[in-house]
Amino acid sequence: MGQKKLKRFAEIATFQHVLEYPENTAGKWNEYFQNNHPIILELACGKGEYTIGLASLHSENNYIGVDVKGNRIWVGAKRALELGMNNAFFLRTQIGMIDKYFCENEVSEIWLPFPDPQLRISKCTKRLTHPIFLRKYKQFLKSDGYIHLKTDSPVLYQFTKLVIEMYHLDLFEDSADIAKDLPQNQPLQIKTHYESLDIAKSNKVHYLKFKINKPLPTELDDELAKRTREIESLKDGAETEEEKKIN
Repeated sequence: MGQKKLKRFAEIATFQHVLEYPENTAGKWNEYFQNNHPIILELACGKGEYTIGLASLHSENNYIGVDVKGNRIWVGAKRALELGMNNAFFLRTQIGMIDKYFCENEVSEIWLPFPDPQLRISKCTKRLTHPIFLRKYKQFLKSDGYIHLKTDSPVLYQFTKLVIEMYHLDLFEDSADIAKDLPQNQPLQIKTHYESLDIAKSNKVHYLKFKINKPLPTELDDELAKRTREIESLKDGAETEEEKKIN
């Protein structure tokens, strides 16, 4: 491991607004923030651009960026310190363990800005909008809480729409091109590192806003897998631009 990473790992261990694989945090986040403001998560936050951006826009909310990469979290955590923020926190852990850190109704909203689209069909269960993950979020997200997906991946965008359709979730906003449809939406103007890379080369950023206040029956998962294979295999094995970039 490089000296730069080692230095960052050592530094975030001293940050009061960063917790790494903590225990017994469920139900205690308002104690960390020392207020009862709504708690909003950015999952797979990377360098924390959305955590910092949203916290700057809405001082009345508390924001937590979650990622497993300590080297990336350091960037956002350092920025929060420089800006003197008291409503931005970071949690280092795996997203697959996220339900262990929050209690029922503790979180008001979830943001998924430019998560890894997991383009291979064999890895679709790792997509952060797969029902496997939605069931975890449902354990701690308020019933009226929104999930926001922002992505330039047509694959992830269409897959998530399929999930919403099959599980009869409530869809509130659907934009295939936010630059055209939602140019005045301030939160959607925040850019992540991966958005600036324009990996998918689609020239469009997609957005979905939905709720998971309905059951997510596991018996539908096999049908979801089947329909996903049918839809995504229509590419006839040809790689999209985003697959070529990642591979």
